[in-house]
Amino acid sequence: MATRLLSCLIALTFLLSSTGPLTAAQPPQPQARDSAAPRLFAEPPAPPALNVAAVPAADASIAALLAQATSVAAGGWHTCALTTGGGVQCWGANNAGQLGDGTTTDRSTPVVVSGLVSGVVAIAAGGDAWRHDSHTCALTSAGGALCWGSNGSGQLGDGTTIDRSTPVAVSGLASGVVAVATGGYHTCALMSAGGIQCWGDNEYGQLGDGTTTSSRTPVAVSGLVSGIIAVTAGYAHTCAVTSAGGVQCWGNNEYGQLGDGTRTDRSTPVAVSGLASGVVAVAAGEMHTCAVTSAGEVQCWGYNGYGEPGDGTTTTRSTPVAVSGLASGVAAVAAGSIHTCALTSTGGVQCWGDNRYGQLGDGTTTDRRTPVAVSELASGVVAVATGYYHTCAVTSAGGIQCWGYNRYGQLGAAPGWTPVDVVGFESVRTIFLPVIIHSSGSGG
Repeated sequence: MATRLLSCLIALTFLLSSTGPLTAAQPPQPQARDSAAPRLFAEPPAPPALNVAAVPAADASIAALLAQATSVAAGGWHTCALTTGGGVQCWGANNAGQLGDGTTTDRSTPVVVSGLVSGVVAIAAGGDAWRHDSHTCALTSAGGALCWGSNGSGQLGDGTTIDRSTPVAVSGLASGVVAVATGGYHTCALMSAGGIQCWGDNEYGQLGDGTTTSSRTPVAVSGLVSGIIAVTAGYAHTCAVTSAGGVQCWGNNEYGQLGDGTRTDRSTPVAVSGLASGVVAVAAGEMHTCAVTSAGEVQCWGYNGYGEPGDGTTTTRSTPVAVSGLASGVAAVAAGSIHTCALTSTGGVQCWGDNRYGQLGDGTTTDRRTPVAVSELASGVVAVATGYYHTCAVTSAGGIQCWGYNRYGQLGAAPGWTPVDVVGFESVRTIFLPVIIHSSGSGG
């Protein structure tokens, strides 16, 4: 009896349906307070020649091909996904190594972050819209913080100002971290004891230690040694939710983004007016901030040049205002550069604010001062993330869809003003796997 080896290709089609609910150099000075719009809110400058390398599925590992996402993080011009296996994949701009693949080559499809094929429980992506300086951080299952990308202000926390194209450990934070948040040039970690530590640029007091001295390693936020349950980082401000449901913010306050009724920068935390209790989540954007209450309501404050607080006006707010039509039913909120998105309790997504690149996902480029539904995402979404001019969502089946600006491949797919599938994280995937079949018979 002879043994024959037959080679064949088996097409595995994964039908993933969608149903379910569900934050360098010194940054430049902002414009004068009487300016019509913040420095970063003009059209992006002409970018350098594109250097995008797509990664064919055939060249990736089988594990990467079969990956499903549990969360997504959108930075300035890049995006990252956390997979069900605890791995991290990133795509988009990579000029500072923010994709973590050991190169500075932009990618239009996901690549695996070096050394992070498993063991990660959360991710965060930050950056600057104009300088294209971005960085990324991850929280490991051991409670350690790792960061990579731009490091000119010490935002990676490794004690240097050297950009890193692969993950490096944050000094002193090998354990005890439960959440991480990335801003423009600073980063913060929520500790298991309920305190917050921050590092990086501190020009506006965004590290919260009572100074404006930048730090290349973590420093404790003044007065917040315990009792904090969430942290978020904007371009140059930071906010936290207390165990009592209150919100405190610090850092740049040029447009009232700290919510204390003033436009005075703060180097230590101040309470947000009217939000002493009842808040379950907070999100910091470029120059605005939003919170979700226990009743599922969204309130926002700060810069309002494009309708990003969602109250139907373009009046900048130094205290919280209710988002029109979202008095209940919201599970999470995400704040981008000058747009905002909410995840509803029914798994839908609504967005508002600037829409010049289609980042609101309604099929137009018309700015919206109140929420509009994202096309084809009325249900089935479990997480949403906003970058500077793009937005991404994770479906209940582990797929990722993105829409908006795509100059650097940050959508991970073809450009779209409505949601498009990220390559490798599609809602419907057909993957060809080589299989060796052993058979025995009488033939020779």
